Parts: sequence; structure tokens; C-alpha cells
Amino acid sequence: MSDVTRRKHGRPVHHWRRDLVELAALFTAVAVADAVANLIGHGPDGPALLLISALVPAATAGFHTWWARRHGHAPPGGHTGAPPAAGTRPAGPAEQSGTTAREVTGPGTLWRMRTTVKDRPGSLAALCAALAERRVDILSLQAHPLAEGTVDEFLLRAPQTLAAAEITRAASAAGGTSSWIERADAHDLVDAPTRVLGLAARTALDASELPLALRQLLGRCTIRSLPGRPVGGGRGPEPVPDEGVLEDTVMRLRAPEGGVLTVERPYLPFTPTEFARARALVELDARLGPRIPRGQDVLTLPEGNAVTVRRVDTGDLAAAKAMHERCSARTLGLRYHGPVGDADRYLQHLLSPRFGRTLAAQTPSGRIVGLGHLLWDGDETEVALLIEDDWQRRGIGAELLGRLVAMAREAGCASVYAVTRAANTGMVAAMRGLGLPLDYQVEEGTLVITARLDAARAVPGPPSGDGRARLGATDRRD
Repeated sequence: MSDVTRRKHGRPVHHWRRDLVELAALFTAVAVADAVANLIGHGPDGPALLLISALVPAATAGFHTWWARRHGHAPPGGHTGAPPAAGTRPAGPAEQSGTTAREVTGPGTLWRMRTTVKDRPGSLAALCAALAERRVDILSLQAHPLAEGTVDEFLLRAPQTLAAAEITRAASAAGGTSSWIERADAHDLVDAPTRVLGLAARTALDASELPLALRQLLGRCTIRSLPGRPVGGGRGPEPVPDEGVLEDTVMRLRAPEGGVLTVERPYLPFTPTEFARARALVELDARLGPRIPRGQDVLTLPEGNAVTVRRVDTGDLAAAKAMHERCSARTLGLRYHGPVGDADRYLQHLLSPRFGRTLAAQTPSGRIVGLGHLLWDGDETEVALLIEDDWQRRGIGAELLGRLVAMAREAGCASVYAVTRAANTGMVAAMRGLGLPLDYQVEEGTLVITARLDAARAVPGPPSGDGRARLGATDRRD
């Protein structure tokens, strides 16, 4: 059996060569000791010398034992090269400052902070040390290189008693400039590559996700999509080059349909890294072309008729125009607040997934009898409904509106608003049926109803258990 095998099974390993060497060393030591004893013992002070030589090792051993018990077994600094025992931790600034273990390791407040430091060795270390002195934990860090300096974006967890102003003051004292901070949530705990890949996947499934993905990628910002040819005619926006334009707090990108996509963040300049990420997301959207999730639900109305609710886009433009032709002038006027003859000109914009999402109620014969729009209006969200005259007062509008509001909630919108007239009792009733806090504002005969989605009460959606699911970014596929 080899030595390795015996060690593996816990058996001692013996070598006859080592035993012979030990015996030879023992006999040699005895012979040397006998020679020394004979030499010293036959002298005049031999016995005394032998006694002193015996006492010196004993005294040395006793002194070593006393010293070890008094000062412990660990060398100064407590570093032994071995991991610390379970349940122990070294003393540090927490004990010295009176901070309890609960304040250090317990739940804190999440913050997103961005500050600019000089591009020189030690600048980031000084900033991290200043945060550590205030018991601020750095969960993640992204660096955005600039021509002069570096923008560092932190995800921090700080004690709940530590105010945001104290964190920014600490960053400024450590050399940080142009500091900015805001509250974060659990969604920010995802690392940057994972978050970007998730946003790209959502954009690939649904073209209407592009504005939402850009907003989540860049933080709090205002996004406007300007078509190449305005609906009311006239000159379109100034064209931008293929690579886009970055101007401090504004970036302009070429929209896939030929218009201009403007992203504005007045409180914080965009970095070249953020500009490159946004441009890559827009290029992905342009390469994939128009697309919407192909899901649908079959609804049974109170009188027994069945309609299908599904997402529609510009491919359904002909069917939407046919519904316009069947609607009365009063119905179109309540919806578009303008000349009835211009109603068809808005459909190309309304059905485009670049500007929002559209749901349609469709009969078994394929005729569209209702349209519901969720439109991205900068940093606000608008909802609008149009129901064919013969299909009004059957619950179709309330069904479409409930689904649109559910989509807005999933997209992270804080509120939605509807622009209508006081005479449009159907729209007013549908908004009141949401069960959400409503704000009313009347200006020159126009009624603006705003529903706050951050209220505690949930938006009533399709009943569960009957095969009816919300049609959103994660729709059921055909």
C-alpha cells in the first residue's frame, strides 16, 4: 500500500530508514553526554557545573510558560494566519463610536449616488473611506470615464438615521464634485449587465417597451418621440446623424421610423457610457422592426356576445379606419376634440407601438368595435377610448381601460390621465369605475381626469380563473 493511500485512510506511515536514523541519533547523544559529564565531573567544580546546567533549562521553560499565559497565544495584532472562530469578529470603529451591531448589519436605506472624482490614484479610495466612516455600505459601483475625471455611480446602503445630505457632504469632503443622490429600491440591486440584458429582452418582445426601457436605463428622465411627418402637417424636427447627438443633459437619437427620439435629464448630464448604451438599445429596436406580442383574450359580454381583446398596431390601420366610418360625428368629436375629418390622420400615430400601446375589441367576424390607447407623453401617460356607437354601454370601454391602467402600473407609471369633455359620461364613468383617487381639472370645456396609480387600492383587472389575462409586455402567445 502506498503512502498516499495509507494517509487517505488515516493509517500511520512508518519507514524503517527513519527508525534507524533516530536510533543512531539517540546513541550519539548518549555518547556525547557521557563524554561531557566525564570531562566536567572530574574537575574541581564539576558537580556544581552539572547542577547549574540542569537548572538553567528548567528556569527557561518556567519563564516561557508564565509569559505565554499572561499575554495569550496569539501574536500582536491577532493575526495567526487561520480564519477566525465562528461567531467572533474583531473590534473596530463600531465599538469605539458606540454603534451597535444592529445599526451596522441591520436593514438600512438604499441610495443611488453619483459623484465626479479626479482621475488620479487614491481618489476613489479616499471616497470609499469617507463613506465607511459613516457606516455606509457600497453594494455596487459603476465608473463612467470622462475626458477629465471619472463619474462614479454607487448603490449604497446607509443607516436609516443617516440623511442624504450627510452622505453627499462626506463625498464632497473626500474630493467628490457634482454629487447627486436619490432613493433606490430593491430593483436597483440587480447588477448593470443583468439589468441591460433584461431591458434588451423586453424591447425585443415589444416595440412599445423602448421608451420605458430607456427610462429605466437612464433613471428619471423625459423621453419624447417626434415623428418625421407631424400629424397636423408642417415641418418635422431637424434630422440627426446616424450616431446621434449628445449635448450635456440632452441626447437626440434617430428614431427607427424616421423621426427623432429626444431624451432629457435636466438635473444630471449624460455620460458617454450612458449615451452608448441608449444608442445600442435604439439600434436593436430599429433592427427588429415593428412588433407587438400576439396574445388575445375572449370576453363574454352581459348580453352573451363574445369579443376578442388583443394588441394592435399599424398593421390594423384599415380595420381602425373602417370603425371610424361607422362611428357618428358626435362620438368622434368626443374622442378627438377637433374636426371630425381629421380623425383618420391620427390613427397612424396612435397605432404605432413607438408611442404607446393599443388594445382593440374585435368581433368574431374580425370587425374592430373598440380601441383603447396607452400613450407615452414625455414623463406622463395618457389613456384614451373610442367605442363604436352600436357597442357602447356594454362594458367594453371599462374592460379596455382597466387593462390599460394595469399596463401602466406594470410599467411603473405613477398616474394616468384622460382628456375628454364633461358631456362624455361614458369616459367619466369608466374612470370612476377604476376605484382609484381621481383629480379633475376643467379648462375651457375640456375635462382632464388624472388617476393616481400609487394608491393602496389595486386596479380591478380581469377575474382570475376564467382564462382572461392582462395583455402587456408578457402576454400569452398564440
